[in-house]
Amino acid sequence: MVAIGVLAILATIATAAYQSYIQKAKVAAATADIMTIAGAINRYITLYNTPPPDLTTIGMDTMLDPWGQPYAYLSFTGLKGKGKMRKDKNLVPINTQYDLYSVGADGQSRPPLTAQVSHDDVILANDGDYIGLASDY
Repeated sequence: MVAIGVLAILATIATAAYQSYIQKAKVAAATADIMTIAGAINRYITLYNTPPPDLTTIGMDTMLDPWGQPYAYLSFTGLKGKGKMRKDKNLVPINTQYDLYSVGADGQSRPPLTAQVSHDDVILANDGDYIGLASDY
């Protein structure tokens, strides 16, 4: 009976560790995808001196994040106000030309990174100087 109890505890620990590993691998894959998309966006900016209006323009609209959701993109060109821009804890926009992010495992997001549903988002911030979890930004 004791042996079965010990095995159950070890199985629980192993399952939790495996789930954590899978989550970290998905975040790493989303980070790599965002770097690829940002590279294409930056090449477009170099050519046309403005961000693309959408990901379709640069052929990246079919990419899905590791959780099966399309990547979110918002060009600030022609945007009225700062309402839709991603914002830090001081409600200051985290980028100057565009936002690019994955909505994360929960599939939900809000513009301020302080919103609970935004904590698992994988974001591009500081105009590409930071790519990672919103909760770590």
